[in-house]
Amino acid sequence: MMKNQNIIVSSTIDKQRIDNFLIKKFKTVPKSLIYKILRKGKIKVNKKKVFPNFKIKHKDIIELPYIHINYVKKIKKKLNLNKITFLKKIIIYEDKYILAINKPSGIAVHGGSGINYGIIESYRFLFKKKFFLELVHRIDKETSGVLLIAKKRSILKKLQQQLKEKQIKKEYIALVKGNCDIKKYIYIKNFLVKNFSNKKIKVKINNKGKFSETKFKIIKNYKNFMLIKINPITGRTHQIRVHMSHLNYPIINDQRYGDNNINFKFKKNFNLNRLFLHAKKITFIHPINNEKIMINAPLSKELNNCLFKLK
Repeated sequence: MMKNQNIIVSSTIDKQRIDNFLIKKFKTVPKSLIYKILRKGKIKVNKKKVFPNFKIKHKDIIELPYIHINYVKKIKKKLNLNKITFLKKIIIYEDKYILAINKPSGIAVHGGSGINYGIIESYRFLFKKKFFLELVHRIDKETSGVLLIAKKRSILKKLQQQLKEKQIKKEYIALVKGNCDIKKYIYIKNFLVKNFSNKKIKVKINNKGKFSETKFKIIKNYKNFMLIKINPITGRTHQIRVHMSHLNYPIINDQRYGDNNINFKFKKNFNLNRLFLHAKKITFIHPINNEKIMINAPLSKELNNCLFKLK
């Protein structure tokens, strides 16, 4: 967006919501920023303030503020050569339609809520608008592991339909407090509701919430800890973390749902400063050739070192 830039609505985008139009047109700008400037009335149609659900018409004049260029400059400043090289190194699968990365812990998938840019904005900048790029799904900022990105809108829709129909299978690895000798899968089913406090989400178990289901299996018992394999059957916010905490098997270094005393001791003894939750594997049907695709994201060196020290 340039200063006082005007866009005349073409017949091809007639009757489209203005928020959807802006999100598609300015892919490097976080959705949260677009909604913020809409709420503040900085975007006008025919010199009038509009709400996000306003439907633009053919020949409408959209007036835009000086937002986009400033935002892109921030990304350029942050994304130096080393960071661009890093973005290329974490790609673990790529074809004409799909990109998969092994996302590190500590990086958000999207900009917004005080974060200037996330993974998706970084890759859009890296590829210089060569492809349509959009997240197929999300993983928490604190979680590492495999993340799918669609290169075409049609591919995004097909993969998200697979998600909806539970055809995409995910597998996580976590280190948790406690021990258990059960050999079979353990299932947990309940209802989750989001609460907002100081602009942070905290999810709680509440019968008024949305249904959630997770299954997990013990891989190995250590002294006072377990390495487990987790398969989320539904995909609610913070689902795995809340479910494990509810069973009194909190994930190590979970600052939101974990055991603070255990976290402190673990950091001191094992020098681990991140959440021990990793999206290890994802399996889906390729939307073009219908082949079964399985992508594995290796554990980071710091997580492997931690497991080695636990032996």
